[in-house]
Amino acid sequence: MNVRHETIRQAQNEVQGALTSGEHILGSLAMTDVEIEGVDLAVQLAVTPQLANAGGSLLGGLTATLIDLVAGRLAMEGLEAGRRTATNDMTIRFLAPIVGGPARAEANVLRRGRRSVVVQVDVRDLSTNRLAAVATMSFAVLDPLPN
Repeated sequence: MNVRHETIRQAQNEVQGALTSGEHILGSLAMTDVEIEGVDLAVQLAVTPQLANAGGSLLGGLTATLIDLVAGRLAMEGLEAGRRTATNDMTIRFLAPIVGGPARAEANVLRRGRRSVVVQVDVRDLSTNRLAAVATMSFAVLDPLPN
């Protein structure tokens, strides 16, 4: 195995360890999976003062993070063992602030191929039932690392 592949495996193991132990920063976000008819994957994020900007709305970067997490999880579903994805492109349109929350990201696969996955994510502020952001993400499907 070459040095680059070993470095990737080590980083993957370290991240998995942080996620499992609860020490990863994402563990501090109050996210919950929810079932929504007609949606492939939906996740809600509680909006707290610690996650808000000076105007009182959810930070745009956290909205983007929520989109990335949900789309990435969905892109990974059903892949062959050892395969993984890498983000190719992310386009977000912020339409309205998320003030009350929770924010709910609703993701659907638009296309799943051998080499790529395209996911659409709509984010709503459930306190107003207002569409707050729309996003499209594309992912490359990567081959397993050689042993």
